[in-house]
Amino acid sequence: MTERTGGPVDTEGASNTERPRSKILLVDDRPDNLMALEAILASLDQDLVTASSGEEALKRLLIDDFAVILLDVQMPGMDGFETAHRIKQRGRTRDTPIIFLTAIDREPHHAFRGYAVGAVDYIAKPFDPWLLRAKVSVFVELFEKNERLAELAHQRVRDFDLITEVAERLIALDVLLDGAATSNEETLAAASAEVRGLVSRLRPFARSTGGQVE
Repeated sequence: MTERTGGPVDTEGASNTERPRSKILLVDDRPDNLMALEAILASLDQDLVTASSGEEALKRLLIDDFAVILLDVQMPGMDGFETAHRIKQRGRTRDTPIIFLTAIDREPHHAFRGYAVGAVDYIAKPFDPWLLRAKVSVFVELFEKNERLAELAHQRVRDFDLITEVAERLIALDVLLDGAATSNEETLAAASAEVRGLVSRLRPFARSTGGQVE
C-alpha cells in the first residue's frame, strides 16, 4: 500500500490555510496499472493512495475517507465486486463513489452487476485518460463541497452552543445582581470580569458573522 501526494509542497510559502488534498483510492493487483492510474490522475493535485487487493483497500478505508474509489474488477482472492459489496455494507463508506475499471468483455451483465453492488460508473479498459480524469475530478469536487457544507453545519452548531452558554451566564449574572440589596464592590468587580470574559468569547463569533462586539 502506498500513498502519493499530488505534487511538491513549497515549505517556505506554505501556510496553515493551504487547501487540504482529497484522497483517491486506487485498487488494482497489478503494479503497472496502479502506476498508470497515478500518472493519469497526478495533474488533479490530490492524494493518490494505492492498494493491491480488496482486503488491503478495506483496511485503508478503516483509516481514511476518500472522495472516490477506482476499483479493478479482476483481482485474485476478493474480486472487485465483492470488495465493492463490503464497502457498501459499512456505514462510514456506504456513500463513497466507486468507479469500476475492467479489462473483461463488455457484456451488459457485467456492467449491471457492477451497478447492482453500488458502483457509480463502469469503465472498460483501455479507457480514455482524459475521460477518466474528468469523471474523477467531478467526484472530488462533490466531496470537497460536501466537506465544506458539513464543516459549516458544525460551525453553526458550535455558534449556537456558545450563544446559549453566554445567555445562560448573563441570566445568572442578572439574578446575582438583582438579588443583592446593595451590590458591594467585590460583587460588581466579579460581575464586570465575567462580562468582559463573555465579550472576549463573543468577538470571534462577531467577526465571523460581520458584526462587532465592543
